[in-house]
Amino acid sequence: MAFIGANIKVRGVVQGVGFRYWCMRQARELAVNGYASNMSDGSVEIKVEGDRGLVEEFIKIVRTGPTYSDVTDVKVEWYEQPRGFDDFNIRHGD
Repeated sequence: MAFIGANIKVRGVVQGVGFRYWCMRQARELAVNGYASNMSDGSVEIKVEGDRGLVEEFIKIVRTGPTYSDVTDVKVEWYEQPRGFDDFNIRHGD
């Protein structure tokens, strides 16, 4: 397994539309770990870790978003040192 982690910043209509909970469902289906958090600037921050192929698939899914969202920008920063997440959860942002 090629482990990878990603810090993801998602912009657009991504708050108030169930985006974080949708991310949690997608992540759990793919068996990747981390969290999603609303940020004060209206974006959603996601940290996700797991098998590289699964993390890449998760990012592809996030670029689409759930039905009532409108994702306009996704920035990804990769990292290789695990943060030790054991599930995917919702966090409260800054």
